[in-house]
Amino acid sequence: MAGTLYICPTPIGNLGDMTFRTIDILKKVDLIAAEDTRHSIKLLNHFEIKKPMTSYHKYNIAQKSDYLINKLNEGLDIALISDAGMPGISDPGEELIRLAVEEGINVVVLPGPSAFLLALVKSGLPTNRFCFEGFLPSKSNERKKKLLEIKEEERTIVFYEAPHRIVELLEDMLEVFGDRLISVSRELTKMYEETLRGTISEILEEIKKRALKGEIVVVVEGYKRIESEIDIKAELEKLRAKGISNKKAVEMVAKEFNLPKNKVYKESLEK
Repeated sequence: MAGTLYICPTPIGNLGDMTFRTIDILKKVDLIAAEDTRHSIKLLNHFEIKKPMTSYHKYNIAQKSDYLINKLNEGLDIALISDAGMPGISDPGEELIRLAVEEGINVVVLPGPSAFLLALVKSGLPTNRFCFEGFLPSKSNERKKKLLEIKEEERTIVFYEAPHRIVELLEDMLEVFGDRLISVSRELTKMYEETLRGTISEILEEIKKRALKGEIVVVVEGYKRIESEIDIKAELEKLRAKGISNKKAVEMVAKEFNLPKNKVYKESLEK
């Protein structure tokens, strides 16, 4: 019988965020696959976890994925941890999880910290609909191309960025997106945790005065359509086609696009 792959989030800064359940699982498994064993041994020693470890990172994915899947099929229980946060999010663990699912191996994901979720909630921007883009390309021309692809994304958008590229990222965003509201968080859960909120130009001016340290999460306001771009009749028709009443469709469209309800209702009556 195959073993279980446990996805174990680790603190993104504050060791107090480690859950009792995660500690218990790490003490029970047969093997721990860690992104950087040198980094993870400090965490494991802190919680007095004495288990065999093996490295699993972006440079040995092909070799180690087969090894770990074989061990799981032999009946070993394995815990996957990253350097910080939830494995599988902008992380090589995504590949191991995919292979385990394809093999029919039981995958158990434990709850825990993830930097993008903390930054999103802290941003003050809408959280009911959002998308996560992770790290954008490091080269400006490729980054701008990607930003152009998502320029009209109406959901709140979340990115990761390294401190040495944050100014270049915001300059490209300002050029492609225009001056939207953003939130820039760094050192989340750590002593020097900081979140800057404002327009892209305001934040850009602020961070050009000083160097930001630590991993950074950027949360950006979604695209706001101007009223002339919205085909109200088409939006109403989409909802009515799903069996939604005209009254409810009017309410939904007015709320979604921040339009006067009476204007939407008037459009709903026109043929």
